[in-house]
Amino acid sequence: MASTETKTAVDDAPDAPARTAEHGDLAGLEAGLDALETTVSGRTPFRRTFVDKVLPPVIAVAVILVVWQALVSFKIVDDPSKLPTPAAVWQELRSAWLQGKLLDYVWTSVSRGLFGFLLALAIGTPLGLLVARVKFVRAAIGPILSGLQSLPSVAWVPPAVIWLGLKPEAMYAVILLGAVPSIANGLVAGVDQVPPLYLRAGRTLGATGFRHTWHIVFPAALPGYVAGLKQGWAFSWRSLMAAEIIATHPDLGVGLGQLLEAGRTNSSMSQVFLAILLILIVGIAIDLLIFSPLERRVLRGRGLLTKS
Repeated sequence: MASTETKTAVDDAPDAPARTAEHGDLAGLEAGLDALETTVSGRTPFRRTFVDKVLPPVIAVAVILVVWQALVSFKIVDDPSKLPTPAAVWQELRSAWLQGKLLDYVWTSVSRGLFGFLLALAIGTPLGLLVARVKFVRAAIGPILSGLQSLPSVAWVPPAVIWLGLKPEAMYAVILLGAVPSIANGLVAGVDQVPPLYLRAGRTLGATGFRHTWHIVFPAALPGYVAGLKQGWAFSWRSLMAAEIIATHPDLGVGLGQLLEAGRTNSSMSQVFLAILLILIVGIAIDLLIFSPLERRVLRGRGLLTKS
């Protein structure tokens, strides 16, 4: 009886509706936060994956081929020495495949590019941490790194050839000079965006020195670092192509850059277009197979990406 009277008294209080509304708002807020923390599980249906990710690039490629063929068929560009037909480029591709040279062209350049990028990664990562964490080093070489990043990679090919000769080392030097600044600057940008609260919390928990850098700073800077890696690979690939186009020698083998230069020398536009398409395909494949999954994993781990 007493409990009934107490409940009635509470319900009859003047601020009872306000309390009820406040309780409802808090419950709604809690439910919203729970919904945000809930990750969507389960595999995406193949049809949706096909429509969202596979079909758009296929349509884009088809449109490009149609426009390309139309430029030749309607004689908008009627000189085959300037614009070959898609069929001519396909025949060039088929011929290189039947001769067993196509994979050699691709592997020569890909192996050089990946090895040079790994060297740049081994140099650019500690350099970026040093620039980001030591004020004197940042003041001394930070502007130099930014300047090197804006310098066209092709500018390093002549001095590299003069210093190292027509050897693979010259190509690796060009790759390093093009990719290291991008990797280092990406890591510096990532470190600069780490919230100060993380740094103070790490020190409070006893993480100092190398442990503080490895367990607090570096993981928190991963988004910027991964962006620097993507840009570093782009610079590596472009630097390598510039080096292969300029530095041609039988001892260097034939990569995609040498194939492009050979097509220009022989006035074979079908060979030129084949080299361009292969360079483009390799760049896209490396990004889709390595860097895009890595970027999605980093973003998903921070709750910034809930769908694959």
